[in-house]
Amino acid sequence: MGDLDMGMASNGLTRRFFLERLGRMGGTAMLLAGMDALGFGIGSALAAPPKLEGKPRKNRVVILGAGNAGLASAYELTQAGYQVTVIEARSFPGGRAQTARKGFSLTELGGATQNCDYDDGLYINHGPWRIPYHHHSTLHYTRKFGVPLELFNNDNDASFLFFEKGKGPLAGKPVRKGEVAADMLGYSSEILAKLSKQGALDSQMGAEDKERFIEFLTEFGHLSKKDLNYTGTPGRGFLVDPGAGTDPGPGKPSAPHKLNDLLDSGLWHMLHSVAEWEQQRTMFQPVQGMEQIPKAIARHLPDGMIRYSTEVQRIRQSPKGVTVDVMRDGQPETIAADWCICTIPLSVLKTIDHGLSPAFAEAMAKCAYAPVGKIGLQMKRRFWEEDHSIYGGHVFCDNPDINNIALPSTGWQGQKGVLLGYYNFGPNAAKVSARSPADRAALALDYGQKIFPAYKESYETSFSVAWHRVKYNLGGWGMWSDEARATAYPLLTEPDGRLYLAGEHMSYIGGWQAGAFESAWQQVERLHARAMKG
Repeated sequence: MGDLDMGMASNGLTRRFFLERLGRMGGTAMLLAGMDALGFGIGSALAAPPKLEGKPRKNRVVILGAGNAGLASAYELTQAGYQVTVIEARSFPGGRAQTARKGFSLTELGGATQNCDYDDGLYINHGPWRIPYHHHSTLHYTRKFGVPLELFNNDNDASFLFFEKGKGPLAGKPVRKGEVAADMLGYSSEILAKLSKQGALDSQMGAEDKERFIEFLTEFGHLSKKDLNYTGTPGRGFLVDPGAGTDPGPGKPSAPHKLNDLLDSGLWHMLHSVAEWEQQRTMFQPVQGMEQIPKAIARHLPDGMIRYSTEVQRIRQSPKGVTVDVMRDGQPETIAADWCICTIPLSVLKTIDHGLSPAFAEAMAKCAYAPVGKIGLQMKRRFWEEDHSIYGGHVFCDNPDINNIALPSTGWQGQKGVLLGYYNFGPNAAKVSARSPADRAALALDYGQKIFPAYKESYETSFSVAWHRVKYNLGGWGMWSDEARATAYPLLTEPDGRLYLAGEHMSYIGGWQAGAFESAWQQVERLHARAMKG
């Protein structure tokens, strides 16, 4: 999750816009690696949980929620000798870190129940679905608990860009991202190299630097050393691929698109397949689904510690402790503890009789939650691989109901596969979520057919989610305005009495699992320091 602006064209000249364009010119992986090396990276800050040393005087902790923040809190506190009880409304661990496969069921608020009927072995990560290399906290747990990882292809030059709202011959036509990137960078390099050659930049650099700069542009943009013209490059692809003998022999090179056609199409807005700092060309995903991470942590907790299918009804505090009224199978129960770590999304916590201070409640109200929708389409044939030689990556488009189509980075060359048919946000996610699951699939299929001729004929079944309509989430992730981040957020990082908040919403890595893990680490360390004092 956490990719709200991914694939969307930006029109305002903002800092984000500028940084995105820099990333698109040089490649996000190179940019972020350099930023990390120089100390400017903004990857997850913590690589390991805190060491909780000593025996606490008051050691009973109730944790609300068995998502990643709750599970990490439970594990670290248990290792330090605390008596922990975890309350989870669902029948499984993970919170939003879910994987839909055969037998998985979901009922949205006001909607029908969906029972996933993918073939055995096929799945969709309808919550978080990738891990950046610098999310050290997430990788800490995959390493510690032996969760195998595989590469997630997050940027594929062979994949398509598809803009219907542009103009000219490229509008409404699937175009390989590599063609657009090669041509735009080639033409830009040609213009800049010729201006430099003509002396337009003499006031900016000396003669030696100018020659080196022109040399760089020549290599970077694949320009002719003779006249600095861009006439194409093999890297953008061939009309006929090279092969054996004389036919096809050397193959037939492809010709560059015209610069004005590229500019008219608007495809240059999406030159890079991602738009946020968290995205690299290759990322990680757990083998067999994102649910493997929370399941692995849960397996390393004592049996019975997590009370599943148990809803929180009421929270109360006293100077000496915390009580939580819960309901399971219609039977009420009160759980008493010395401390509470609450990882329930604020969108849900606001609806519970939480008994928190007015200032705390007012601060919680400042956090909005993103409407987010996804759909996974099972295809009986991997036509994107067989017909188009596209292995993973995204098809970005300018229809915000769809936003992007993501092709699976697992099961290469298998018979079937599940692709992501849309990933929408905000008002468009709300609009699409009003449709029935069947109508959501129809929307995705109608659009995908414009790009891939075999889309509809290959479709078998689907599973979709609208996170803002999921009872125990009420949104994809927490969002803070600048004003709320400056005023409300700091208050919530401190305890309200004996209750501590943790979760991705209590981090600057919102929407990512690392935000949940590191928020939990921070809060268990604070709780422990306090518990040591009595």
